[in-house]
Amino acid sequence: MGRFFSGLAQQGAWACFDEFNRIDIEVLSVIAQQIQCIQQAISKNLDEFEFEGNLIPLNVCFGVFITMNPGYAGRTELPDNLKALFRPVAMMVRV
Repeated sequence: MGRFFSGLAQQGAWACFDEFNRIDIEVLSVIAQQIQCIQQAISKNLDEFEFEGNLIPLNVCFGVFITMNPGYAGRTELPDNLKALFRPVAMMVRV
């Protein structure tokens, strides 16, 4: 995932992870640290920053979005440090 986020941050690309809460809790913790590192660099308005031991250029257009379906079997609750990095949005489908 580190190489993936590195590429997104350098290119200013966006990514959307569907059913994000199906990922193992250990992996979610690592992802939280990586996203937080990039978001801090953006908030400091840096041109480049250290990411996983490498100095990389930063394109501030970077964005990560997630979808979740809470309450279903096999889904985990997001850790608080990861939950804090995203803004919740609820959606209902009316039939």
